Amino acid sequence: MNKFKLITVFAITLTLVISACSKGAGEGGKATIYGKVRALNYDATFTTLQASYYAQEENVFIIYGDDRSYSQSVKTNYDGTYEFRYLRPGNYTVVVYSKDSARYNGNIIASKTVEVVKDVQISGKKDEVEVPEITILK
Repeated sequence: MNKFKLITVFAITLTLVISACSKGAGEGGKATIYGKVRALNYDATFTTLQASYYAQEENVFIIYGDDRSYSQSVKTNYDGTYEFRYLRPGNYTVVVYSKDSARYNGNIIASKTVEVVKDVQISGKKDEVEVPEITILK
C-alpha cells in the first residue's frame, strides 16, 4: 500500500473511532440541571387557592436526549429544590406530575394527572442550568 492510501485509511479509521466515542445526553459529565417545584393547593373544585408552597418530597424525572422513558428521578428537598448532577452536554426533559384541573361537562376530573414538562439544554461540559420554576396543582 502506498503512503497516501495508508494515511487516508488511518485518517478515516481515526475519524470513525472518534465519532463512535462521542457521547450524547446522559450521565458521565460534569454539568448540572437544577430548579424548584412550587405546589398550589386548591379546594376540590379548583376555585379557591388554599395554599402555595415549595413542594417537598415531590418526584422529579429527567429524560436524556431522545430516550422514550425516564432516565433518572430525584425527590425535591424541604425547600422544593431538586438537582441532577454529572450530566453531559445535550438535550434533556424535566418532568413533574400535577393534578389536572380540566373539566368535563362542568365536572372536575379529580383523579387525572398531567405531566408538567420543561425542555433543557446543556451546552458546556461544566454548565449549571437552572430550570424555570415548575408549578404543580395539589
